[in-house]
Amino acid sequence: MEFGISTFVTDEGIGPAALGRALEERGFASLFVAEHTHIPVDRQTPYPGGGELPRWYYRTFDPFVTLTAAATVTERLRVGTGIALVIQRDPFLLAKEVASLDRISGGRAIMGVGGGWLREEIRNHGTDPRTRMALLRERVLAVKELWTEDEAEFHGEFVNFDPVRSYPKPVQRPHPPVLIGGSGPTTFDRVVEFGDGWMPIYGRNTANLATQIAELRERAGRRLPVYVFGVPPKQEAVAELSAAGVDQVLFNLPTEPEEPTLTRLDKIAKLISP
Repeated sequence: MEFGISTFVTDEGIGPAALGRALEERGFASLFVAEHTHIPVDRQTPYPGGGELPRWYYRTFDPFVTLTAAATVTERLRVGTGIALVIQRDPFLLAKEVASLDRISGGRAIMGVGGGWLREEIRNHGTDPRTRMALLRERVLAVKELWTEDEAEFHGEFVNFDPVRSYPKPVQRPHPPVLIGGSGPTTFDRVVEFGDGWMPIYGRNTANLATQIAELRERAGRRLPVYVFGVPPKQEAVAELSAAGVDQVLFNLPTEPEEPTLTRLDKIAKLISP
């Protein structure tokens, strides 16, 4: 089992380059960053975590700029989105962003994706929240075509284009892994059809994680990797996830300035020391 970090990188916290270096120096395998383009002031959608929405939700850097900065100062650290809001992103630009990141990082990019939860944010991008999962499916499938075909085309209800040339192509073959976020009743349908792994949030519909992982792998007919997002840095959580067959634990890292972040990472690193 490997260990990474999931966090929000903002203008009020440690910079992405400093964070990337610190993670690699301490033996972490990956960095996953969240994204929100904006937070509507008069939102009615409740925050899934309960209580007030933390300020880092509306101060996040662009994830691909963040991950590129981290990738250029590291050699081994995997860099991923946790999650990319595909339903708010143009598939041509998304394919180019991830492929460019994969090239710049030497094949270390991972694309975690999801349908989002903040309906007002989703609507501001011209997307109907009621059809966002169908849109997510088509955009991911279209991006995979753009990554893998010299003359890619896609014809769906929401995404439709005749043959095009789109470069660069990713380093990884056939393409960077796409991890499907979420743990709802239809999540496994998406993972099996167009995902390369599963990335649930710790403690959110994951009470029987070992059983869920076994079910997913049986349905898929292959050993799909499982990354668990937002894990508290506690030994009992690590033991629980190890017993469940998780491939990578992504510890939750609060958004703080550089000095307290490095102190916190030193403490978390003690959990992953052999």
